[in-house]
Amino acid sequence: MHRTSLRAFWVAFISLVCLIVVSLYLHITAGDFDITVMEILRTILQIDTKPEHELVLFEFRMPRMIVAALVGFGLGIAGAVIQGVSRNGLADPGILGINAGAGFAIVIFMFLFQGELFTDGWLGTMIMPIFGLVGGLLAAVVIFVLAWYRGTLDPQRLLLVGIAISSGFGALTLFVSLKMNPNDFEAATVWLTGSIYNANWLYIIAMLPWIIILVPILLIKASVLDLLQMKDESASSLGIAINRERIILLICSIGIVSACVSVSGSIGFVGLLAPHIARRLVGVTHSRLLPVCGLIGMLIVVFSDYVGKTIVSPAELPVGIVISLVGVPYFVFLMIRTKGK
Repeated sequence: MHRTSLRAFWVAFISLVCLIVVSLYLHITAGDFDITVMEILRTILQIDTKPEHELVLFEFRMPRMIVAALVGFGLGIAGAVIQGVSRNGLADPGILGINAGAGFAIVIFMFLFQGELFTDGWLGTMIMPIFGLVGGLLAAVVIFVLAWYRGTLDPQRLLLVGIAISSGFGALTLFVSLKMNPNDFEAATVWLTGSIYNANWLYIIAMLPWIIILVPILLIKASVLDLLQMKDESASSLGIAINRERIILLICSIGIVSACVSVSGSIGFVGLLAPHIARRLVGVTHSRLLPVCGLIGMLIVVFSDYVGKTIVSPAELPVGIVISLVGVPYFVFLMIRTKGK
């Protein structure tokens, strides 16, 4: 049984890597300005380069492609952890209100500066993700305080509080956005739907440390996640400090989600879809589930962004809308199946 599951993991892992490579190829070569693989290689290696190729490749496509990959990877892993901690297959980072908190902070930023803050250089580029991180962490603190019940962090109470916080931040976001000028309102609307069209290298630098530091912690805690699937009494009898472990896992997940949302907007359903697909491929052991969830999330976001930028070209669909077209029906299907059981 162990050998079979290990083989399934490597088959899934290699297959997903191949699909991601194909998606990256489509993403980087297709668009209003087509560029061949040889032209890409010559540009990267600085062999007989053309200014237009350097502009398209280094300023637009590569940052956007890398941001899409990192965001998908982070949201996929965070979604699996949140479902594991809450023991609820319908949980999603957006349900906990982290997306809504970060989105509210970004809209506040847009409303306060009204497009006047310069966007060239470190300050103008980095301050908006910082606002998003603060908003996501603020939402998390409120959720922790309200979900703490009788000395423990109740998983079901966590979800209910998260839904309430998400609705509250959503209402505040709408209220603030309606007071914006038309240009900022349009920008805020696009951002809130989930879009990475304005990705740049500084955004990558802003979110990469969070991925590098927090993802390994979650991978190390994979065995703890397996034990948390048992009843609290059983896990405690095995020497697991349940509340401490849940807090550590959730804080790491919140940090990843906030970093992703701050540079990509509120992209939903990745954290819901990836764990369910991964469980069908490799089972429920988190040491194998988490890496596969990350790769599935990466594939979903990269390919969805490719579809969004090409399907209605020269216009673009935000990646969040493309993912929602698949995510909403799947979420309804999961609810019906859960109700049936």
